[in-house]
Amino acid sequence: MHASVGNREPLWVRLTLISLAVVFLIVVLLLPLAAVFAEAFRQGWHAYAEALREPDAWSALQLTLLVAVIAVPLNLVFGVAAAWAVARFQFRGKSLLVTLIDLPFSVSPVISGLIYVLVYGLHGWFGPWLDAHDLQIIFAVPGIVLATVFVTFPFVARELIPLLQEQGSLEEEAALSLGASGWTMFWRVTIPNIRWGLLYGVLLCNARAMGEFGAVSVVSGHIRGETNTLPLHVEILYNEYNFVAAFAVASLLALLALITLAIKSFLEWRHAGELAAARRH
Repeated sequence: MHASVGNREPLWVRLTLISLAVVFLIVVLLLPLAAVFAEAFRQGWHAYAEALREPDAWSALQLTLLVAVIAVPLNLVFGVAAAWAVARFQFRGKSLLVTLIDLPFSVSPVISGLIYVLVYGLHGWFGPWLDAHDLQIIFAVPGIVLATVFVTFPFVARELIPLLQEQGSLEEEAALSLGASGWTMFWRVTIPNIRWGLLYGVLLCNARAMGEFGAVSVVSGHIRGETNTLPLHVEILYNEYNFVAAFAVASLLALLALITLAIKSFLEWRHAGELAAARRH
């Protein structure tokens, strides 16, 4: 058995690289995270609970969850369809589709929010028609959902495209040759093969949906109790020098992120266990 490249490096090189990584994680990630929780509980549990029970905070939490509940399933459907099209078919405009999927990664969320204002705002392309029909998208929940869908739609697709390309289509073709219908093949063969990647993509999409600030800030109007999500509510509280409440709400977001990370780690552990078991057999 040959030693790995890392094990052939001098001890001081390995220790230096590991130390730099650990120091970086402590300074950039762990210390700020600890500071959030320390500030949130600086005045005790009672003040922390009061900040979370405040009506505007509760409304922001409900809106954040509502937006995630709408945006994540939409991106799930889009991500599976887009990944299937890219990985299984050859067609004109395929490279353009892949580029468009990656677009939210390269466009600032603030710019994406402004785009929706220009299209659906009162003075935008469809603004007069929407106003005439008493329909409001910008500065309302529909605009927040649209902005969130835009910034989060690459996550599921980008997780599935390389997975489907790596797996190929032999098992699916075998199922079809044995008489399975398209839907049966999809649910019995494709979905089980991509379920871990699908779950990873959904978790990442959900985490981004709940934590999105830039695009939502532009289209929300910052109406307290109506169009403020949790990140926007944190900003308002901080600007009002209500630091304990701001950090209390921020700690709730951090807790949701940690739960997402824990679930993702658990899924990766389960996936690794299944792969190891499959190799043994």
